[in-house]
Amino acid sequence: VQLVESGGGMVQPGGSLSLSCEASGFTFAMTDMSWVRQAPGKGLEWVSGIKYKDSSTYYEESVRGRFTISRDDKRNVLWLQMDNLRPEDTAVYHCAKDWGLRGPRGPGTQVTVSP
Repeated sequence: VQLVESGGGMVQPGGSLSLSCEASGFTFAMTDMSWVRQAPGKGLEWVSGIKYKDSSTYYEESVRGRFTISRDDKRNVLWLQMDNLRPEDTAVYHCAKDWGLRGPRGPGTQVTVSP
C-alpha cells in the first residue's frame, strides 16, 4: 500500500485548499477511503470518508458543509476540497485506506490556517 498526499500549505482564515492523494498497491476502486488529521499536540482525528460502492460521503461535524471528499477510481486519486478554513483546521492531513483510523495512511501534508 502506498499513499502520497499533496496540496497542503498556509492560508488565511476563510481561504481554501485542495488536497489530493495518489494511491497504489491495492484495489482502490474496491476500497473505502478516508481523510484523517492530526493537530499539534492532539491525537488522530477522522475527518471524512467515502464509500467505494456508491461514493457516499461522510464528514466529521466540524467540517461538514466546508469540506468535500471525492474520488477518481480510474486514476486512483482521492481528493479533499477544503473551503472556509478555520485556524482550528490546522493539522497534518493524511489519506487513509479503509474506514476510520486503523487503516494504513500516507505521510501527510501540512495545512496551516493563520491570519
